[in-house]
Amino acid sequence: MTGNPWYKTFFGEDYLRLYEPILTPERTQREVDGIVNLLALPQGSSILDLCCGHGRHSIPLAQRGYHVTGQDLSEVFLREAEKEAVAKGVHVNWMHSDMRNIPFEHEFDAAINIFTAFGYLETQDEDQHVLRQVSKALKPNGLLLLDTLHREAFLRHFEPYMIEHRPDGLIVLEERDFDLLTSRANVKITMIYPDGERKEYGHAARVYTLTELAQMLTIAGLRVKTYFGGWIGQELTIDSFRLILLAQKIE
Repeated sequence: MTGNPWYKTFFGEDYLRLYEPILTPERTQREVDGIVNLLALPQGSSILDLCCGHGRHSIPLAQRGYHVTGQDLSEVFLREAEKEAVAKGVHVNWMHSDMRNIPFEHEFDAAINIFTAFGYLETQDEDQHVLRQVSKALKPNGLLLLDTLHREAFLRHFEPYMIEHRPDGLIVLEERDFDLLTSRANVKITMIYPDGERKEYGHAARVYTLTELAQMLTIAGLRVKTYFGGWIGQELTIDSFRLILLAQKIE
């Protein structure tokens, strides 16, 4: 164990193995199609993929003719992303930085933050700072597209544990709890390999309501334009597992 926050140690090779079954090419295509349709920006527009991971969205967006900057804290992910971009023959500007430090001003037509990559930090003030950084990085009338857990459905269908047996013999155990006072979801993950080796990880995130996010966006100089419960424009209901929110910089 180290004193590092979980988000400095979690995103590596084991993460890619853990989430490979759900991060399918079909899912990525659906999300990228949704991003393009919701942003409705012409080719050549500049997009910041904040918390870009291993380039799952950055690279397809670059293939579609956008000028993409991918920013992430994980050097492992950025190396994977750079290799994949080279293999696909596209250019992405990769940036190694914490989301609290977005080193651009009035640079982007849009910013995206996909697959619940918001709420990692320890306090709401720090999350608010991230939104201010995003606003600073956007051009006048620039857009922010945020994809995150929908708190209502998350609690409505909350499961305290999960056990998964993978075809390759890996066993994945998740133990979950939700703190109602802080609205933080905490997860302990145990990976048990066929040879008996065990690895443990943890992750946590503040799960915001739509109301809370709208208030925080307003403080950051952004206003909510629209919101959905899925990538093809489904209505947001209490049973929608995803909250997809589109906001615009206020000028």
